[in-house]
Amino acid sequence: MGAGLMPSGLSVTQDAYEQMIAHCQRDYPREACGLLAGRGNAASKPYSMRNVEESPISYQMDPKEQLTVMKRMRQADEQMLAIYHSHTASAAYPSPVDVRFAVYPDVSYVVVSLVDRQRPEVRSFRIVEGRISEEDLRVSGERL
Repeated sequence: MGAGLMPSGLSVTQDAYEQMIAHCQRDYPREACGLLAGRGNAASKPYSMRNVEESPISYQMDPKEQLTVMKRMRQADEQMLAIYHSHTASAAYPSPVDVRFAVYPDVSYVVVSLVDRQRPEVRSFRIVEGRISEEDLRVSGERL
């Protein structure tokens, strides 16, 4: 693991958090993916994306859909704060493939593990130049 918890971390509203979890549960047994948008370090709007791979072990967003969502964010004066996806059979930790495709050093990467579907494990990371650092994840101000 990286240098430990980052002081700033990511804050997600309760509603956005629940929508993200619901999306991951809905797409099970395939990996789900999406974006979290907001301002500062507070994510308040989830954008569910389609996993074009329709795979239980990997994900890829449709580039056209991603561009459309990025335009919507700009129009709403929001920033992309995080990319989220689910792991259906492994822990909430970035896989080597996740690290290889992490191209946004300024956003958080949220992994939702559905190994125990009744109690999803959710963790947030920064991935910069192949290095993984777990960061603080808060839902409505409460640290997870």
